[in-house]
This record gives sequence, structure tokens and C-alpha cells, in this order.
Amino acid sequence: MKLLTTPGFWIAILAVLAAATLPWWVSGYILGLLTIAYYFGVFSMAWDLLFGFAGEVNFGPTFLIGLGAYGAGILNNRYELPIPYCLAVGTVLAVVGGLALALPALKVRGPYFGLITLVAVLLLQNMIVVFSDLTGGEIGLTVPDVISIDADTNYWLALGFMAVSGLILTAIARSPAGLILQAAGQDPVVTGALGFNVAKHKLAAFAVSAAFSGLAGGLVVFYMGTASVGTLINTSVGVQVIIAAVLGGRRTIVGAALGAVFLIAAGEMLRPLGGLSTFVVSAVALLVILFVPSGLLGLASFRSAR
Repeated sequence: MKLLTTPGFWIAILAVLAAATLPWWVSGYILGLLTIAYYFGVFSMAWDLLFGFAGEVNFGPTFLIGLGAYGAGILNNRYELPIPYCLAVGTVLAVVGGLALALPALKVRGPYFGLITLVAVLLLQNMIVVFSDLTGGEIGLTVPDVISIDADTNYWLALGFMAVSGLILTAIARSPAGLILQAAGQDPVVTGALGFNVAKHKLAAFAVSAAFSGLAGGLVVFYMGTASVGTLINTSVGVQVIIAAVLGGRRTIVGAALGAVFLIAAGEMLRPLGGLSTFVVSAVALLVILFVPSGLLGLASFRSAR
């Protein structure tokens, strides 16, 4: 149980416990903002498993998110299936689509894997526009059902989902398979020479990342009541997911959630600055990435250890 002895684990536990009390003393607007931030935290944690441990630069996390979101949303919009069934199908679609993308992409080296994932996002965007009768096109897709209209319920669900996702992903990352995955990400040739199946472990990481991304994407749809290219599949959304993961701390999993909450909260607090808010948040993120390579969680763990 080495996980229980790490400072980052206890920092995460204390943060979740403190966050659980927020519905009792903050406004519904802040709860709504944090609800979205928690789902983005899951996006970033799932991305960190693939990049931080497997060493594969996925420039298209929104491809997996979009498959899960639109897969679940279309089923509810067209056939009014119950939300749990829609979420399950959306998650499976994200995994299948992710594996279909990963199988050829993992055969290439260097930046080509990232370029393939980026092209996949552009293709998905075009498909949504072309098949607008099914997807809602540029206007967006609406769903008749939502998880809840109560802000507290939505908040606790998002917080609980993020906490459980973080625990599972961290356990996977620290398992023997996770250690092999990390070794494969650092030196796939040596890892393969030791007898480990590098391709199998990276495919498994991609499948796990796709499952969590797709499920979180579906939950966002049934929280917001709508899905659109601009809110879920836009490349700027993918950039935000990536920055959050690196900002929070690469190879920490939980740090990615911290980075996502920081980015969204900071952007909201600086909204009065108008167009400068994005510049300020981006500048702060750049400074942290440059001067604190371990990220926000690594910095917090270092200070707590002292």
C-alpha cells in the first residue's frame, strides 16, 4: 500500500473532503463552474495516463471525449434510452474508436502519433457537420434527459466521479502493469528486450484512457443537456486538457485534476479583465511549467514533506 504513504495522496483526500463541503456555503453558480472543472479533471487524468506513463503524445483527447459524448447523446436524443444505457454505449464507442485509432497510430514513431490523433479530431468535427441530421451539426445536439436539475446533486456526482476516477487511474499507474507502461514510455526498446509486450501495454493504456474520457464526455452531455463541437471537440478544448495535465504535474494523475480546476477557476476569477484573462492564465501556466517541472501537485507535495 505504498500509495497511502505518498504526500500527494493525502493532499488529494483532504482536497476532496474540503470540496465536499462547498454546497453548504457557496452559490449554485460556483458549484456549476466546479462541476464542469471536475469533469475536465477526469479528461486530464485520462490524458496523463497515456502521455505521462505511456509516453505517447495524444494531441486529440477530444476525439475520445467526443465519441463518448455524441454516442451517448444521440441515443438519448433519437431513442430516448435511459441515461445509464446511453453512457455505457458511449463509453464502449469511445473505447472501440480509440483502439481503432491506436492500432495504426502506435506503429509510427516520434510526432506522427500525435499528428494522427489531431487529424482524428478534425475528421470527427467534419463528420458531425456532415451528418447534421443525426448530430445537430454546428448548432449542437440536445438531449431530452439530464442527470439532475439540482446543483448540489450534479456537483457531488461530478466530485465523486472525479475522485473515484483518480483513485482507479492512480492504482493502475502504480500497479506492475503501470510500471511496465512507464518503462515502455521511457525506453520501449529496452523494455521490449526484457520480454515485455510494449504494444499490448500501450493499447491497454489507450483503452483505459478512452473509457474514462468517453464516460466523462457522456456525463458532461447529460449535465449540460447539450453537446456541440465548440464545447467538447474543439482543438482549444484539447489544448486546455493537455495544459491542465502538465500544469498539475506529469505522471501524478491526481495533479491533472488539480490543474484543470486551477485553469477553470482562474479563468473565471480573471473574467473582468476581458481578453487579457486568457493571456494571464496562459502566462501563469507557462511559468509553472517552465520553473516547476513537477507541477502544482509536485510543489505542494514538496512543501508538505518539508
